[in-house]
Amino acid sequence: MSDLDKLPPVITIDGPSGSGKGTIARLLADKLNFSLLDSGALYRLTALSALNREVDLTDEATLTEIAANLDIRFDLRDGEVSALLEGQDVSRDIRMERVSMAASKVAAMPGVRAALLQRQRDFRQAPGLVADGRDMGTTVFPDAPVKIFLTASAEERARRRSEQLREKGVSVSLRDLLEDIRARDARDMNRATSPLAPAEDAVELDSTGVDIDGVLQIVLQLVRDRIRVRGA
Repeated sequence: MSDLDKLPPVITIDGPSGSGKGTIARLLADKLNFSLLDSGALYRLTALSALNREVDLTDEATLTEIAANLDIRFDLRDGEVSALLEGQDVSRDIRMERVSMAASKVAAMPGVRAALLQRQRDFRQAPGLVADGRDMGTTVFPDAPVKIFLTASAEERARRRSEQLREKGVSVSLRDLLEDIRARDARDMNRATSPLAPAEDAVELDSTGVDIDGVLQIVLQLVRDRIRVRGA
């Protein structure tokens, strides 16, 4: 048995914002009783901490220091993940649009990504891990036996985000959301470090017009085909 075979299995789910990867990752982790890594939350927490301190979002040195010293914790209860920053539950705060946009800018910085790399890899614990992000299969866990790249059209992702915000009582412009998503996609795909792209051995899934349960069943079958896990 190789050293790689001795490591807990990792299922990576990468893709752009609004593709449904976060929801699928949570459902899959709950189904398999695996740990869950929401890597995007790490960048959102870094961005929120920077915004709270009124740090210039172009100051890579300070942002890298913030990322390296984040006081964070994740609590998973009843299938929902709570993010705590310096002991405070900021789960709702890190989903605000201003934090999302700031996180996209912060995540493009090589220093910040390097500071958070090992913290992400430390989530790999038995019996296994579901890792959700943008470079999980390409950079963080290149040896993962199951890699999925989940996407959807920009229009579909804007519609989903609009519905989420309306459910929270937030009035938004669908056109503005679509422009934000396209701008974020461009930043993520064209950044110098770990650009958003499927790993060479990833399975690409388009969730446009497919409900969450349908996507989950496809992903579960991929897991069954590639690794032996309880619950799949």
